[in-house]
Amino acid sequence: MTQSRRMLVLRAVVEDYIRSQEPVGSTALAKAHDLGVSSATIRNDMSALEDEGYLIQPHTSAGRIPTERGYRYFVDRLATVVPLSEAQRRGITTFLSGSASLQDTLQRAARLLANITGQVAVVSSPALSKSKLRRIEIVPLNAVTMLAVIITDSGSVAQHTFTLNEMPSAVALTRFSELVNAQCMDMPLVQAAQRIRTIITAPEYRSVRVLGERLAKTVESMAQDEGTGQMYMAGTSQLAHRQPRTDLGPLFDALEEQVVIMRLMSDLSEEGQGVGVAIGSETRTPGLIHASVVSSGYGRSETADDNDEGNDDEADDSGAPHPVAFVGSIGPTHMDYATTITAVRAVARYLTDLIAQDEAA
Repeated sequence: MTQSRRMLVLRAVVEDYIRSQEPVGSTALAKAHDLGVSSATIRNDMSALEDEGYLIQPHTSAGRIPTERGYRYFVDRLATVVPLSEAQRRGITTFLSGSASLQDTLQRAARLLANITGQVAVVSSPALSKSKLRRIEIVPLNAVTMLAVIITDSGSVAQHTFTLNEMPSAVALTRFSELVNAQCMDMPLVQAAQRIRTIITAPEYRSVRVLGERLAKTVESMAQDEGTGQMYMAGTSQLAHRQPRTDLGPLFDALEEQVVIMRLMSDLSEEGQGVGVAIGSETRTPGLIHASVVSSGYGRSETADDNDEGNDDEADDSGAPHPVAFVGSIGPTHMDYATTITAVRAVARYLTDLIAQDEAA
């Protein structure tokens, strides 16, 4: 009995169980898969796989089902993820391109992903703590009030008003605004705030010093406010209709803990291979012990050479930007991993390209 054939048997069991959600027997495997051996040999292989912790037999006379370890082996060796067809890709673009705003796009993305997978879809809005400054517009509203419009590379727009005892001259304000935008563009928000403070130490910018300090504090607080990122969720009712209610109670309870879900999916999205998968206990979340989570980051700038057939961008130590947010799917451990990974990856790439286009505009 070879290890390679045994693992082919394991892959066949996982594929059949994902499809049928019924325990898989050796006779059924022999008929459905060209494994080149008898059902008796397959039965011996399945017994060995059970001893090794990859399969479990829920009932004495029944077939076997994958364990968490079996699913992990299967996912890690998912050699090919079927790329989306051109029609499917056009469908995603058509569905999402009609959005009125980034928030609308993210809501639509969650609904689309839920429809494709039949599972719970989660999409986060870009985290300001990971965003870079794109531009600041400073506009006088009246004799004592100034409006600052702060735009980030992830499409977020924040407006803040400042009341000043003494308004700077139009010339000073223009010079200050131009210098801030020239020196702070593409800087992380914390660094941009520090640069603004450096600018206002120069004697020629004394008249905008109060405004500059308030602006710096505002940009800094945006970077530190992790709660500004929203999470859009869809598909809970679809999943409820597909799965027994008794299995979903802990999952739905876990979904209520949005901070936990956001941290889990954000961590997964930064694992380095574009799409991260956590199975059962790997989620470190009691309510997800019988669930799997698939997540991918979006918002990377290096996307020009991406394609669905190629490898995902790899995170490295060269200074390449990290994702600014994530998109993912949560479902039972017997989810269709290939379809889910493909869909999550495709939606993430669409959102990445969308943000890149906004930056270039």
